[in-house]
Amino acid sequence: MNEVGPVLVFGLFVMLVVAGIVYSFVAAKKRREELGTLAMRLGLAFSSEHDRELPARFHFLDRLAQGSNRYAYNVLSGNLAGDSVLAFDYHYETHSTNSKGRRQTHHHHFSFFILLLPVNFPELTMAREGVLSKMAQAFGFDDIDFESHEFSRKFCVRSTNKKFAYDVCHPRFMEYLLANDDLSVEFEGPALAIGFSSCLKAPEIENNLRRLREVRSFLPNYLLARPNHV
Repeated sequence: MNEVGPVLVFGLFVMLVVAGIVYSFVAAKKRREELGTLAMRLGLAFSSEHDRELPARFHFLDRLAQGSNRYAYNVLSGNLAGDSVLAFDYHYETHSTNSKGRRQTHHHHFSFFILLLPVNFPELTMAREGVLSKMAQAFGFDDIDFESHEFSRKFCVRSTNKKFAYDVCHPRFMEYLLANDDLSVEFEGPALAIGFSSCLKAPEIENNLRRLREVRSFLPNYLLARPNHV
């Protein structure tokens, strides 16, 4: 009887692991189908394949320059109401060593959105304090303060060009970010991007494509009229 107990425990453990794997597989398949349906409804192309060229193309964006084994997948792309957009899941790996000296691999996945602009902008990142602060410090950027104390307290804003940061972060846009404080926004080159810490559900993908275009709408016309800001 004593020998049966450990066998039953091990068998239950194996069943739970298998059930978890099956559930994850089914959930991922269902989400891919929902994203494909969303893309079709919005008139966008969809690909679930691993795309390593996309992160190489946008390697200058901080969120896409982390770790190794980088690739995009579940990519929605095309023209949405006159804007060229990309929405995709993103993967990268980091590594650590445990107490026994064994190398461990950590997989990171999150949703990311890009809108292509007709001009090139200098780097500008905006996020809640703590999300991008350490990353930006590694690149030597100082936090920029604004007249709105609430905005300066809640958001970490860094840029290679302070004038550009002040032009973008006008009062109306600061109010928008305070009302949408889960957004992490990045400008650089022709890309306007927003990113998240996890992979979003299909309805959230659609909602954030809308918010991506809303962020674009707050850009002053005079910034878009100049051919180059870098």
